[in-house]
Amino acid sequence: MTGAFDREAVACFRFVGCAFDPATGEARLAYAFDDGPELVETVILPGAPFALDATRAPAVEHALRLLHLVAGVSYYKAAVPECIRIDGYGIDAATAALLEDVYLHGLGEFAYRNALDLHGRIRFPVEGPAEAGVGPGAGSAAGGSHGRAPAAGLSSHALVAIGGGKDSLVSIEALRAAGIGQTVAWVGGSQLIRACAERTGLPTLNIQRQLAPELFEYNRQGAYNGHIPVTAINSAILALAAVVLGVDQVVFSNERSASYGSLIEGTGEVNHQWSKGWAFEQAFAAHLRSHVAADLRYYSLLRPLSELAVARQFARIDRYDGWFSSCNRNFHLLGERPTSRWCGVCPKCHFVFLALAPFMPKPRLVAIFGRNLLDDRSQLGGYDALMEYRDHKPFECVGEARESRAAMAALAARPEWREDAVVARFRGEILPQLGGEALEIAPLLVPDPEHGIPDGVWSRLHAYFAA
Repeated sequence: MTGAFDREAVACFRFVGCAFDPATGEARLAYAFDDGPELVETVILPGAPFALDATRAPAVEHALRLLHLVAGVSYYKAAVPECIRIDGYGIDAATAALLEDVYLHGLGEFAYRNALDLHGRIRFPVEGPAEAGVGPGAGSAAGGSHGRAPAAGLSSHALVAIGGGKDSLVSIEALRAAGIGQTVAWVGGSQLIRACAERTGLPTLNIQRQLAPELFEYNRQGAYNGHIPVTAINSAILALAAVVLGVDQVVFSNERSASYGSLIEGTGEVNHQWSKGWAFEQAFAAHLRSHVAADLRYYSLLRPLSELAVARQFARIDRYDGWFSSCNRNFHLLGERPTSRWCGVCPKCHFVFLALAPFMPKPRLVAIFGRNLLDDRSQLGGYDALMEYRDHKPFECVGEARESRAAMAALAARPEWREDAVVARFRGEILPQLGGEALEIAPLLVPDPEHGIPDGVWSRLHAYFAA
């Protein structure tokens, strides 16, 4: 490929190479389309230089290559060619299968919006086990032959991903209550996330990620663009950080509703947050144990909980009322951001306000958002979509429709909420159409037994979450 970027002319996407320098903490991830210029992404871990002993160094190399492969989705999507090539190392069938899942399902919304069918198109080349000890596809050293990587001698400590919203703060406070050592970690330069992280009073780790600048130019020249599985990429970044730092847990805060997507007529289910779901968590956690380090645990602390259960937990904490935000417009790489922490008009603002309302005094909630979103008729369409009434669930990280309907039904029975415009309309128009649907909140607050939380952690937290 030469000259201007032409997505239709691209024949092959190449994983050119990757390297990590323990002296500087910089990981370099290189990609290219055909014989075009290298697209180099950098990820920088603070705290260098790092001393990597003979036990941990191979795990770092395996984690680096896994990150190289997962992060490539940001670039591959620009042209989605059928040919994928990996230069310099080989991968085994298990790694290829994981990547094909991440790319296919993680690009589900992207494919839908761009009218693309990626099924059968994404095939990672399997070259058999690489030389033992040199990559994710390595033989016994990487677990390719025996299904389990060697232990890397990691210490008991959690890297907890923080995104500035309510979910990660619930996890952080739960781990604090359980007496589990943790470092609060995030990727990028968001000052909002930094302020939230510092508010916890815990050790922090701010990892910098710089996309190849050419990608933005390709987008201007007509490259395909759209949603990517950011959580999968951040998971791979934190997995690399964990083995570099020598700690044994990477903790995210994805609740069980993340596993359910939007039902699109004529298309089927499209999950905006697939890489926050249970299927990805299980596959990625198993792959880290088999191909990176047997003693590295990856899990979501909130997997057993519904969004409403998370909201109930957050409502019990007031130290973050003036600090947190779940409004994704704060975190867009490009474009306008809200002047306050809440734009008040996006699906995340709609849902978080609704989810917190049954558990939080009305004056406190209105003070957090700066307005009452449920007493604004211009918000009706947004709440209809959350309840899957005349619309599908938004392409956002929001709860299941049944949770939104249950929360709205609870508010419809409360004097302080029932006359607000959105609630009153629900009570008069939508509620009678729901017939015999169970609308109680209580069953949605019961922890689910399906999760990947280590026994030693869950035994300390089960009662905490159930209370």
